[in-house]
Amino acid sequence: MVQSDFEGSMDPRDELVTHMGVLRAFALSLCRNSATADDLVQDTVMKAWKSIGSFEKGTNMRAWLFTILRNTYYTNHRKTRREVMDTDGHFAATMSVKPEHDGALAMTDFLVAFNQLPDEQREAITLVGASGFAYQEAAEMCGVATGTMKSRVNRARQRLVELLDLSDEDSMELTDSGTMAVLTAHLPVRRA
Repeated sequence: MVQSDFEGSMDPRDELVTHMGVLRAFALSLCRNSATADDLVQDTVMKAWKSIGSFEKGTNMRAWLFTILRNTYYTNHRKTRREVMDTDGHFAATMSVKPEHDGALAMTDFLVAFNQLPDEQREAITLVGASGFAYQEAAEMCGVATGTMKSRVNRARQRLVELLDLSDEDSMELTDSGTMAVLTAHLPVRRA
């Protein structure tokens, strides 16, 4: 436990480690590269550690960390704007997966579709769908109106349904555990 400068209370730095998984999932949704996501999470934790004095006790630590991560990502993104990215998924689409691996194929399909979403929609669906933030909390983190956040999530879900060629009978539930599993690539996701 870290020596606390916070009178008689637990140091908020002790809570940082509990948010690493969701921070990594959010970072992956933004930068679409696991090594870059790991660097982004590391930068976020370092910034949070250094700025722990600005954290207001009693507020949402996860929202504070997500805001730091998001701001760090966009600052870095502006610096590296000239790099070539696989924005249209062309290179990802050329990757082959053996047909007998349905779970891996479903996950690959989802990730290819997910990576085709605009940044704002990926960010919105990750915050609301995977990380469990309320629309209002996610909107505050992104600096937009709650209605804008709802629209982004809805458009992201609709676009994923189109990209994954799901019919009306197919379910497009982006639950916390399902989306988190796909985004963090720890568990295979299977189509029903």
